[in-house]
Amino acid sequence: MLGKRVDYSGRSVIVVGPSLPLHRCGLPREIAIELFQTFVIRGLIRQHLASNIGVAKSKIREKEPIVWEILQEVMQGHPVLLNRAPTLHRLGIQAFQPILVEGRAICL
Repeated sequence: MLGKRVDYSGRSVIVVGPSLPLHRCGLPREIAIELFQTFVIRGLIRQHLASNIGVAKSKIREKEPIVWEILQEVMQGHPVLLNRAPTLHRLGIQAFQPILVEGRAICL
């Protein structure tokens, strides 16, 4: 991946998600679209919904419904790593399959 590590990270409060299976986490829409933006842009261009990167970014900014559908598809194959500080041992960092949730908190 190109870019810096901070480009592919986010910070939020972790709250309980009692309806989620153990291998899933709820990722807020704001964080998800920021993390997977390059994949969504590629999806929009491949499906001929945007002619270039600028048009694709404007569709993302306007939060068009097709953006959320493509984001759902992208998130299926990309697990996310969650780190709960302080990371004193290897169980402090775990991988989860993300799903979109409303709000601004990460659900576990």
